[in-house]
Amino acid sequence: MADRSEQEIDLAVLWRGVRRRLGWILGTAALLALVAFVWSRAQPPVYEANASLIAANSQGQEGPFGSAVVKAPPLPEGAVAQALQSTQVIAPLIRAVGTSAAIPAAERERLVGRLRRELSEQRLRTMTLTSRLDPGGNGIYTLRARARTPQAAQTLANLAVDALRSWDTGRALQTVRRAQAGFQAQLLQIDGQLAQAGRTPVERQTLIARRATVQDNLAQVGILENSATGVLSLLAGAVEPARPTAPRPLRNAALAGFLGLLLAAGVVTLLTVLDRTVRTEDDLLSLNVPTLAVIPRLRKRDIVFSGIVRAARQAGLYEAIGFLRVNLLTALPGRAHPVVMMTSTAPGEGKSSLTATLADGFASSGQRVLIIDADLRRGTQAAVWQKFHEGGEWHQLVGTGGVRTTQEALIHPEDVQVLRVEEGVDMLPAGPGLHDSLSVFNQADIRRALGLWRQKYDIVLLDSAPLLALADGLVLGAHADAVLMVTEYGRTNIQAVRSAIRRAERSGLNLLGFVINKSDAREESSYGYSYSYTPRKEGMKV
Repeated sequence: MADRSEQEIDLAVLWRGVRRRLGWILGTAALLALVAFVWSRAQPPVYEANASLIAANSQGQEGPFGSAVVKAPPLPEGAVAQALQSTQVIAPLIRAVGTSAAIPAAERERLVGRLRRELSEQRLRTMTLTSRLDPGGNGIYTLRARARTPQAAQTLANLAVDALRSWDTGRALQTVRRAQAGFQAQLLQIDGQLAQAGRTPVERQTLIARRATVQDNLAQVGILENSATGVLSLLAGAVEPARPTAPRPLRNAALAGFLGLLLAAGVVTLLTVLDRTVRTEDDLLSLNVPTLAVIPRLRKRDIVFSGIVRAARQAGLYEAIGFLRVNLLTALPGRAHPVVMMTSTAPGEGKSSLTATLADGFASSGQRVLIIDADLRRGTQAAVWQKFHEGGEWHQLVGTGGVRTTQEALIHPEDVQVLRVEEGVDMLPAGPGLHDSLSVFNQADIRRALGLWRQKYDIVLLDSAPLLALADGLVLGAHADAVLMVTEYGRTNIQAVRSAIRRAERSGLNLLGFVINKSDAREESSYGYSYSYTPRKEGMKV
């Protein structure tokens, strides 16, 4: 079962992740805001005009012949909105828009095409209808029309209102026309009866009287046709809008920036949660191995111009290396001439550079250090010290004359020369890269070789190959008094560290602790306090 601490989300870790990528978050938000602003500015203007209708549903109205006005039946809820998307309203509206001289030709053509498309899709977007009605269906309908010119928006709103009112009036006319059809059918029937022979004078007079009554009713219905009215009536016509409602570049930019901020922060939070690389001591607590030091990152230009060792002195790594030196010696109490192997999980984590700066730190405190470059496949100690001190001197380590590389010295440990790279620091370079480096370690008597060499030094540092890359470090580490594992800030995966620890434990290595290398002091400010603790100048107040 995974350790519970691995599954917990530390708010401090999340904040460090957000702060580390704060520039990326703000940059993403700013970019989205800029894109939204430019895109909005490029869009054509949209004007919106409003027209209002009042609905007066009359419940319990008299029949069509009991008053001088024929009124349409009451409108059920949602009927007007549904009618606005029907061919009975949109088709006459399209014809009216297509022939309106108040709308510019290009906008007229665009509106006609858009209305036809919206009618076929049954999704009206050029116009919207809102209502405020009481339970009886009485209230106000507001129609909003959108167009690219103020005149077109005003005209479209008024034409749409007229189309709705015509549709509503047509509902009242249907009642009148049904009555007309009924009376005309009665007239035809009476005329047919009058045309039949054998009618008595009384019957004919009765039919003639009935015919006169029907004709009178038909005439009254014809009069009522002109007075038919619907439920809807105009409350307020549309006026020409003074300014466009869209686009709004500043508002859109603000919304896009805010959404971009949320999106980028969410992505960063997810990346932080999924990030299983080493960044702080807390990341390594669950491994039950202490962290002996956190080493800040050097600037590349300082390394290029000064070399790693000199750049480390100038950058103020003295304090961090000092912590590592003290912690290392404290963990090896009473051990004379200790041999410490420096390793890592993978290449490029700064193991060789840290070995050199650690040796320089020991030498600055008056101790003698021997660096053995035991990475026989890809040794780098010679290159590390070359930029710091061009003119090193070879001197005898043991025997007379002899070999000058680690791969030869392991086979012939009695006659070895080392390179004096600085006062107090000798270095044995790895030599040409070997593909089968493990065979050298298997053939060599490593314990005897280290026993001969360590007597002349206060400490011996072995720069070995990464544990997950080659098995060399497992063979060599078994003869070392302690092993330091170097991890790179923001790069070394914790799972890789676990795998390296398991290999070290199976091989019997004495893993003393971790070193977090190349830490960003701006992000991990808790480790940078010592660099601002400068000596007090004369005359300063206490």
